[in-house]
Amino acid sequence: MAIGERIRFFRNMKGITQKYLGMVVGFPERSADVRMAQYETGSRTPKADLTKTLADFFDISPDALTVPDIDTDIGLMHTLFALEDIRGLTIGEIDGEVCLRLDKSKGKTYTNMLDMLSAWAEQAKKLEEKLRKNRLTLTDYLDQMEQLQNMGDLSQIAGMLPGNLGKQLDASQIDEKPGEMISHSSGFFLGLFAMYETRIMR
Repeated sequence: MAIGERIRFFRNMKGITQKYLGMVVGFPERSADVRMAQYETGSRTPKADLTKTLADFFDISPDALTVPDIDTDIGLMHTLFALEDIRGLTIGEIDGEVCLRLDKSKGKTYTNMLDMLSAWAEQAKKLEEKLRKNRLTLTDYLDQMEQLQNMGDLSQIAGMLPGNLGKQLDASQIDEKPGEMISHSSGFFLGLFAMYETRIMR
């Protein structure tokens, strides 16, 4: 997700207009909405100082706004190249299938990556086991729904889904107003669980 989309996401979560946000970060009233629209659509890219100002207003880390752009194939590949250079995540082959694996020669970087990925794998395994046994609690549901919402607005998430599930949510069904997002997310998230449960039960 590009930085402009992240700005739009956090602005919507705050329930404020482009004009209001533009004025808060220092643009004149007459051009505040135009400038923020330019940033959100990607026609302009905010400099580091503006990114920090926006992050401070949203009460988040600047890193939450400058996540890599993986919406395009080129953006995704460059992100993977950076992970290879910085984190030692290399491409290989196991049993004839392409896979990503960690480079043990990276020392502490390898150890840190292994710890993070192992924790991720452990949580995924626990969730899968709960889904198999129909033991998903309300706390589990709320935690997972929060993670889903942090990924972005529902129209963007719907586009990531396989098959027809994403197509079932058209623009008329998605309202990004913060006060109503949770109610839409709840039904959508239950659909995701149903899809996931069906897949792992095969």
